[in-house]
Amino acid sequence: MRTAFITKLAELARKDDSIFLIVGDLGFSVVEPFANEFPARFLNAGIAEQNMTGIAAGLAKEGFNVFTYSIGNFPTLRAMEQIRYDVCYHNLNVNIVSVGAGFAYGSLGASHHATEDIGMMRTLPNMRVFSPGDPLEAQLVTEYVANHPGPSYLRIGKAGESLVHKPNQDISIQKIIPVIIKTNSDTAVIATGSILNYAYEYLKENQEKPYDLYSCPTIKPIDKDSLVKLAEKYSQLITLEEHQKSAGFGSMILESFHDLMEKYPDFVLPKIKRIAIPDAFINVSGSQTFLRQQMGLIF
Repeated sequence: MRTAFITKLAELARKDDSIFLIVGDLGFSVVEPFANEFPARFLNAGIAEQNMTGIAAGLAKEGFNVFTYSIGNFPTLRAMEQIRYDVCYHNLNVNIVSVGAGFAYGSLGASHHATEDIGMMRTLPNMRVFSPGDPLEAQLVTEYVANHPGPSYLRIGKAGESLVHKPNQDISIQKIIPVIIKTNSDTAVIATGSILNYAYEYLKENQEKPYDLYSCPTIKPIDKDSLVKLAEKYSQLITLEEHQKSAGFGSMILESFHDLMEKYPDFVLPKIKRIAIPDAFINVSGSQTFLRQQMGLIF
């Protein structure tokens, strides 16, 4: 996904000279095409993510459309105070990109496991939260935030994620996107982030599982109309995320459904099962697949 992101960002920067990219001393072999083509709109802030966010806020105040880019927790948890006060409080045009969501950097230990970021970022006023599931969604999200001012958080995978959607497929990243639809299914899986590919491959290989599959790249604001349609069609929904169960994607779905019940007295809440990381750290290192297995991110 990181290649899809930087390719799309360079494409947009050729048309929009306000786009500015700041990295936190990483991205080598990924960001060079952008840096070489737009040296005046590229900055390596070094291992100083709090400063990187402050610089981004200052550039945004001067009219730039800024993207910050770093690994996992570093552009988010480490710079949370700057994001809250410098970016969100002033509603600035800063797009925070976290590469390596979930356990993508699993071999580097808990410091590189981005498993609480959705919960933290979605509670911030003015902040929009996106978690694309494949390279196509990553490109579409990048284009969307570049053309819609205000703070945004993009939570993308690392590298090598397969396309789930067809290339150039016409999809709306603001909606909950159908991926696999079976006849007369009463249960649907709603996945967010790169774990979408796991669900896609699992359901293709296990045809006896009568589950439909949807992708939700936009976590905040969640599309309420899509949720109403899902509730009308299915009696059970399974949310799937590579994130802590507390305050994550599944929590957002539950909260949104209960808000709908308050708004529509006749609204029927479907049964909801959340598959997410339990309230625990993992103290072993390994591949992303291994850590997903260890934390029970399976059906």
